[in-house]
Formats: sequence, C-alpha cells, structure tokens
Amino acid sequence: MRRSLLSFLALTFAVPAGLAIWQMQDFSRYFAAFAEPSDLLQGCNDVPEAVALAEELRDRALRIERYMETIDRKKAEVAEAESALRKRLAELKSQKGGMRSRQDQSTAAVRSDIEKLVALYDQMNPAEAAAVLTNLPADFAAEILLRVRPETGARIIAAVEPRQAALLTAQMGARSVRKN
Repeated sequence: MRRSLLSFLALTFAVPAGLAIWQMQDFSRYFAAFAEPSDLLQGCNDVPEAVALAEELRDRALRIERYMETIDRKKAEVAEAESALRKRLAELKSQKGGMRSRQDQSTAAVRSDIEKLVALYDQMNPAEAAAVLTNLPADFAAEILLRVRPETGARIIAAVEPRQAALLTAQMGARSVRKN
C-alpha cells in the first residue's frame, strides 16, 4: 500500500515537472532579472524608504562596476608585468649560461697554462728551477712546487737556500690546510 502511494505521488509530481522542463528550452530567461532600476520603483515613488533603498542599490551597483573595472585593469597590469618578468628571466638565464660557458673556457685555459708551467718546471734542471722560484712570490712558487712531480719538487727544494726552502715549505703547508 505504501509503495503504491509513493509511486502514485512520484508520478503526480514528476509528470508535470517533466512537461514543464520540456516546454522550457531556456532556463536563464526564467531566472534572470529583467527589471531596470527605474522599473523597480514603479508604483513605489511615494514610499521614501523604497526610493532611498533603490538609490542606495544603484549607488552600490555603480561602485561595484568601478571596482570591477579597476580589478580588471590591475589584472591586465599584473599580466603585463608577469610577461615582462618572464621575458627578463629568460634573458638572464641565457646570459648566465653564456657567462658560465665563458667562465668554464677561462678556467680550462688557466688550467692548461698551469699544466704547461708545471711541465716546464718538471723538465728544468733543479738548480735552475730553484733559482727562478726564489725570485717568484712565495705563494706562487709554493703552488708550482705542489704541482710538480714529488721527486722534482724535492730536488728543487734541496737546491734552494735553507731559509727560502723553509718559507716555501711553510707556504705549501698553509695552502694544503686552506684547501681542506
């Protein structure tokens, strides 16, 4: 009994609703507000509260429109700034890549020069190399001595006067400590 009553009620409400939906092709026309602000006051001009409310609503609508225009303008400005920043970021990244490649080339050139210089000192007579190294700045001479073959470095230090050899050895030790 209950089920048949529920089915009957469902049909009673569903069929007219279905017909109404079928007849309505465009729902928006039933839900849209078509009244103009001037039409809102039709027949209410003698009620001061209604007139004041209509004016306040009109003022609020105008303020909202101005705010929305301001927001749209600011959105456009932000989008333009973001585009400019992205472009600048791309430029900076490309410049950074160029700088890195130039730096890598420069570092490779310096390493090559140092390797050539070390090879030169490796081939020199230890006494002659000692004479040249004693005239170089101590930190530079210590760097060269650290990079030559150990046997060559030992012969060069042996050929240097003891006081200068002690200074070079201290510089070599200090450089090793700074590296770590």
